[in-house]
Amino acid sequence: QVQLVESGGGLVQPGGSLRLSCAASGFTLNYYTIGWFRQAPGKEREGVSCIVSSDGSTYYDDSVKGRFSISRDNAKNTVYLQMNGLKPEDTAVYYCAAEHVVGSYDLGIYCSTRARRSNGYWGQGTQVTVSS
Repeated sequence: QVQLVESGGGLVQPGGSLRLSCAASGFTLNYYTIGWFRQAPGKEREGVSCIVSSDGSTYYDDSVKGRFSISRDNAKNTVYLQMNGLKPEDTAVYYCAAEHVVGSYDLGIYCSTRARRSNGYWGQGTQVTVSS
């Protein structure tokens, strides 16, 4: 069965940290571009960070740059999002998505627009709540 499963969400105080995991099964992430996306209540889903699994290239939205870090463990077929310095505005449901992308592309443009497309594989989401 092909699926992505997110985990690691929860309730954390402002300034705290969480590490989200995105585990793939039924396919290998090595040849995919994987992203983390989030959707807050009443807002559109937006791109947070993306990684090209084959070469490790990364992109971060300005809102999380310097606080979040994306990484992958190809042996575990898992992508992580380390979130430090969490703020209340980071509260959202976080999704991971994987897509096999061919050809050259701008990772920043890809990550910014991927949230609006449902193709490829998407996880079910994990809730992150930042509150005191």
